[in-house]
Amino acid sequence: MSAASNRDERLQIMLEPEELRAVDDFRYKYRMPSRAAAVRELLKRGLTSAPTGEVDDRSRSQDFGVLGIANGSRFKDADSTDGN
Repeated sequence: MSAASNRDERLQIMLEPEELRAVDDFRYKYRMPSRAAAVRELLKRGLTSAPTGEVDDRSRSQDFGVLGIANGSRFKDADSTDGN
C-alpha cells in the first residue's frame, strides 16, 4: 500500500502572498509535481533539522510566519537562560 493511499487527513493553512510565492518557487526550483508535494518535502526537511528550542507559552498561530515576516515568533532559544 502506498503512502498516498493512507492520506486521509487534510491540513489547511493560510499563507500570505509572499509565503505562497516562496513555496511555489521551491516547487518549481525542484520540479515538484504539486504544491502539496512541495509542502510535504518542506515539512520533512524541517522536521529533520536541528531543534530550535521551545515555544513560549504566550505564542499564537499568527506569531509564526514562513518567511519570518510575521512578527516575532516566540520561540525560546534552546541555549537562552532568560526564556526569550
